[in-house]
Amino acid sequence: MNQAIGVIDSGVGGLTVASELMRQLPKEQLIYLGDTLRCPYGPRSEMEIRKFTWEMVNFLLEKQIKILVVACNTATAYTLSELHEELDIPVIGVIQPGARAAINVTENNQVGIIGTEATIKSEAYSRALNTIKEDIKSISHACPSLVPLVEKGILKGDVAYNVVGKSLESINDKKLGLDTLILGCTHYPLLKQVIQDVLGHDIKIISSSEETARETSTVLEMNDLLNKEEGIPTHLIYTTGELDNFKHLMNDVFKHHLGDIKNIKIEKAVL
Repeated sequence: MNQAIGVIDSGVGGLTVASELMRQLPKEQLIYLGDTLRCPYGPRSEMEIRKFTWEMVNFLLEKQIKILVVACNTATAYTLSELHEELDIPVIGVIQPGARAAINVTENNQVGIIGTEATIKSEAYSRALNTIKEDIKSISHACPSLVPLVEKGILKGDVAYNVVGKSLESINDKKLGLDTLILGCTHYPLLKQVIQDVLGHDIKIISSSEETARETSTVLEMNDLLNKEEGIPTHLIYTTGELDNFKHLMNDVFKHHLGDIKNIKIEKAVL
């Protein structure tokens, strides 16, 4: 089936998922929408998060997508169940894949989680971890300064190290015994090297991008939705915010061409 995979995120972070989808599913077209105009979602209320998510979803549904990937942890935490109930296409979130990946690599069942305020408040990762494995112990910490850092394109250098260092102070304690850290926001992998350097290389860092792409591939195959046509797909990338900044950051981070970028306005959705 040659309909596109739809991917939504609050900004540029979900491109880490989109890039991995392109790598694992080279025949599939992607339509990506990053809501950079209203990013970050983390400090927002549940009502706003749901409203903004549905506006993005409705835009992509008009493009006749065959599956929806919610590449935003905050949107996943607050809308995934609702999207599953309301939509007649498969919906993939990033929290369950990330939790499974962490469980696969932790050696002492001590897992840290960093994310936006809203994602941490939802406790979605802790529940996902304990649903899969009851004896997992997790420590969650909100890092509200990291998404704005990424959206500004500050991914290395003294400023990045200072902000990340301060953000991780409370979990950067050997006494906690953490051996694994989940990056509970798709923006955070763009700071992975800085985070790794700050925490030390004995901590295994988990990004859900690879696992989310793998799950998407499995769901497409199970539902007989894989594109069997030959040829290289043309990907479409939309942003609600400033186009030049989005394009510059995308080209700086992703060395291969991801697709054509357009600025759009999305209609208000009715909840």
